Amino acid sequence: MMKHTLGKEERLKSKKLIEKLYKDGNSVKAFPLRMMFLQTEHTSSFPAQVGVSVGKRNFKLAVKRNRIKRLMRETYRLQKEIVYDNLEKPYVFMISYIGKEEIKYEEVYSKMEKLLRLFINEVKNKENETS
Repeated sequence: MMKHTLGKEERLKSKKLIEKLYKDGNSVKAFPLRMMFLQTEHTSSFPAQVGVSVGKRNFKLAVKRNRIKRLMRETYRLQKEIVYDNLEKPYVFMISYIGKEEIKYEEVYSKMEKLLRLFINEVKNKENETS
């Protein structure tokens, strides 16, 4: 059973990687969440590094942005094995909140699950194409 933590190692911090991710990454969407992802080596022993972002344009108040980011990190943390159990190669991703309204925890949770499953399907399809 995996520890439900989201430690420093699992967070995407590298400016270089984030730039590369936005330049070369693919994305999946489960509104109001969007995930950019990229298969690439990173600095961690974990299968994935994740970052979360909430745009200033839609949420002017930092308090609100931070709350949404907390919800995103929390729902990811609780469901990350969806990703970890299915990845063979290292990935980085950035999960962005693209909605204009705040949504409830339960909704963030189910959208996060949907997003992670979409991501895994994409990855599996890509691996099947190349193999």
